[in-house]
Amino acid sequence: MEQRAAMWVMRRGEPDWSDADAEALDAWLDESAAHQAAFWRLDHGWREADRIAALGPAQGRRPMLASPTWRHVAIAASVVVVLSFGALQLRETEQPAPVPLQAFTTEVGGRKLVPLRDGSQIELNTATALRASIDTRRREVWLDRGEAYFSVRHDPAKPFVVHAGDKSITVLGTRFSVRREGDKIRVAVSEGRVKLDAETPSALTRPEYVSRGTIAVAEGNSVLVARSSGQAVEADLAWRDGMIRFDQTTLAEAAAEFNRYNRRQLLVGDQETAAIRIGGSFQASNTEAFARLLQRAYGLQVEIVGQDIQISK
Repeated sequence: MEQRAAMWVMRRGEPDWSDADAEALDAWLDESAAHQAAFWRLDHGWREADRIAALGPAQGRRPMLASPTWRHVAIAASVVVVLSFGALQLRETEQPAPVPLQAFTTEVGGRKLVPLRDGSQIELNTATALRASIDTRRREVWLDRGEAYFSVRHDPAKPFVVHAGDKSITVLGTRFSVRREGDKIRVAVSEGRVKLDAETPSALTRPEYVSRGTIAVAEGNSVLVARSSGQAVEADLAWRDGMIRFDQTTLAEAAAEFNRYNRRQLLVGDQETAAIRIGGSFQASNTEAFARLLQRAYGLQVEIVGQDIQISK
């Protein structure tokens, strides 16, 4: 199982990695919690190796190749497996066995409140998947997709780390949300402060500290931090009450937000309609009511197309 997990970690870094490969990996992970634990343990070790490598070669040593071959990667991964196994054996009598990863998901339109072993809580928004590892040594969460609100119990000895794509969010104790759409990460802090950093630091990146009433949007090496009176954060968290809030939002953006929560999708028929700006609070699960309001307020045409709703001039 460890060898299989190592193969997946190596294969995922290859340039010809495909959607079919991703589906095969997901299927293997779904077979058992042991598969998930083995894969994510090795993946985390590989990321830590990248983090160390990013600091630069040791003095007097030959630097590693910028683009390692498959053989180099295979050898390195094998070393990681052997060292990890040996280290676990050495610590076996000193520390308790690691707690298996817990996986949590929600369907489209669903929400779920998850209590963690350390007293923290996570509230999952629509179509969200995350994994958590909380024990006496570490507190880590991997947000695979979607959005979640974290109420983190203060513990200076064990920072709480959320991994989202190529970014990590580190806190001691605070309340904040993280939304992941592919490589785009949005962090909204309602209480305390968090550190937003790259999973693999480099000379091109530096950590950003996001405080209460602030929203940060990160994509690639770019991070935009927008400080406000807190109203923007409140609007971001309206989903916790089943609502969506817009303020001078284009209809195209509003439709995309509604579509996150509903299987019946809103289709905007033309660019002129898509550019209309709207504001207000709306029930996230009621696309029909939203469409009727648009029809009355703007005189737009509303038509049922299959299972969806099309809006146009």
